[in-house]
Amino acid sequence: GCFECCIKCLGGIPYASLIATILLYAGVALFCGCGHEALSGTVNILQTYFEMTRSAGDVIDVFTMIDIFKYVIYGVAAAFFVYGILLMVEGFFTTGAIKDLYGDFKITTCGRCVSAWFIMLTYVFMLAWLGVTAFTSLPVYMYFNLWTICRNATLVDGANLCLDLRQYGIVTIGEEKKICTMSESFIKMCESNELNMTFHLFIVALAGAGAAVIAMVHYLMVLSANWAYVKDACRMQKYEDIKSKEEQELHDIHSTRSKERLNAYT
Repeated sequence: GCFECCIKCLGGIPYASLIATILLYAGVALFCGCGHEALSGTVNILQTYFEMTRSAGDVIDVFTMIDIFKYVIYGVAAAFFVYGILLMVEGFFTTGAIKDLYGDFKITTCGRCVSAWFIMLTYVFMLAWLGVTAFTSLPVYMYFNLWTICRNATLVDGANLCLDLRQYGIVTIGEEKKICTMSESFIKMCESNELNMTFHLFIVALAGAGAAVIAMVHYLMVLSANWAYVKDACRMQKYEDIKSKEEQELHDIHSTRSKERLNAYT
């Protein structure tokens, strides 16, 4: 009845792909959400405390690059939402429980090509997320230096420490944007919650990118196992076809001989 149907449905769920999908969605959500808010906080810090303004015209400055990164985040969120669904569907159609639910199925050449294509595409995405993780560590390093300067300024009285944005390539060499511990803007920035919040948002975004890398590795293991299953099923399917063909030939031979004996007797 309903209990047996529920057991079959639960048995048909590819739990390995489900865990990898949840990890992927969690990592992408943390990276995109926290990364977007951290970039917005960076814009406010640059405009409020470093007194930077957007360049007029079509000049590509740090604010333009931040806007580009935001649009990239929108694209990443949409793309991996769809990709996670596709991998879940692939997991459903390659799990062994599908055979028990719907009976024997035919492994086509297209199915094997799709599994191989997903393995290659997931490997490329894993390398891409490794690059994203390395790139996300850069703002974490920058904010850690800034947070360290704020902490040292409060611990050491009279310490004159400065932070020059030219060190990180945010501004050009000819444009000096430097802030020191003795200035009022630096004190306000260190006392504000905006700096601390942006710093921790970048840390969470870095953790999300790392979770996405782990999800890609998990998907590679799942897809490789599914590929092995599909390959074995294909071999078994060929074996069953050959076996049934031989049995049919033996049956035909036996029927022919029986008819010949009957004719000879009559």
